[in-house]
Amino acid sequence: MILAGDIGGTKTALGLFSQESGPDRPLTEGVFPSADHGSLEEITVDFLYQARSGPIEVACFAVAGPILSDRAIVTNLPWTVQSSKLSMALDIGKVKLINDVQAVASSIPFLGKSNLRTLNQGKPAATGTAAVIAVGTGLGEAFLTWSGSSYESFPTEGGHTDFAPGNERQAGLLAFMNSKRSHVSWEVVCSGIGIPNIYDYLASTGNYRDTRLLMEIPGSTGNRTPAIIDAALEGDPPCPLCADTLEMFISILGAESGNLVLKTMATGGLYLGGGIPPRILKALECNSFIEAFTAKGRLTPMMEDIPVHVILNPKAALMGAAIEAIRMNQERQR
Repeated sequence: MILAGDIGGTKTALGLFSQESGPDRPLTEGVFPSADHGSLEEITVDFLYQARSGPIEVACFAVAGPILSDRAIVTNLPWTVQSSKLSMALDIGKVKLINDVQAVASSIPFLGKSNLRTLNQGKPAATGTAAVIAVGTGLGEAFLTWSGSSYESFPTEGGHTDFAPGNERQAGLLAFMNSKRSHVSWEVVCSGIGIPNIYDYLASTGNYRDTRLLMEIPGSTGNRTPAIIDAALEGDPPCPLCADTLEMFISILGAESGNLVLKTMATGGLYLGGGIPPRILKALECNSFIEAFTAKGRLTPMMEDIPVHVILNPKAALMGAAIEAIRMNQERQR
């Protein structure tokens, strides 16, 4: 029996797998609100009790945060996750932690065409490096390289590098955010956390007549991101402030996606993961994303040849963690 998990700032998904069933067919799975629990150990004990599982041989947890040695600091939760403590608490011989976007990257070779929506067909290089940028509560980045016989995934913390505006309006956003915090990263303006920040900046410009929109958005006292997206895409008529917020967000996402491709020389393609890209798919298929993605000066012709795909499978990170756990189990059996 193999345990895999996807631990995010909003929710934690856990699944039990077997070597025979493979990483895309969990024997049982469960999803838990992360903030309602004090630790990963607490959630996992509850899950295993409900699943009435037998002994677990190995476990791999994909965590939204940097992995340092055997310890992970969960970026958007007050948790510290340590593999040795998990191993002891859960009575599992081998426990491994990997970055959650690295786990998404690991799943890419196993995703079929039905799990992808192509934004730019491009001309992928055979066995070329592939880049992954995942947009959910936060912003994560990873990449895949060809080892000669298979792809190997690597994490980064690129989402926490300095935000660089691409035009005057984005420069205004940077100034607005600089007045509120000491460091403005890409995640602060290009994630589920970032969308309300863009919204508040645009509202502060005085360019929108109906300032009551700030108060009328459902759920404005909590997580405003879903409401802003809904008002931009599904409003009748769409909220102009929300629509402009989403357009700026998409342009910023396109620019940073292009940056990631250049830094990793990802001629094999870019993959957009996380919960937000599938939700805003129609907006991504408009010109703003690809225009910002390819606008790299002298390297624009190269960028136009980079394939761009949206990952539609919401369980890609869990699948990637299961893939790594199955590999661990195979090594254990040798």
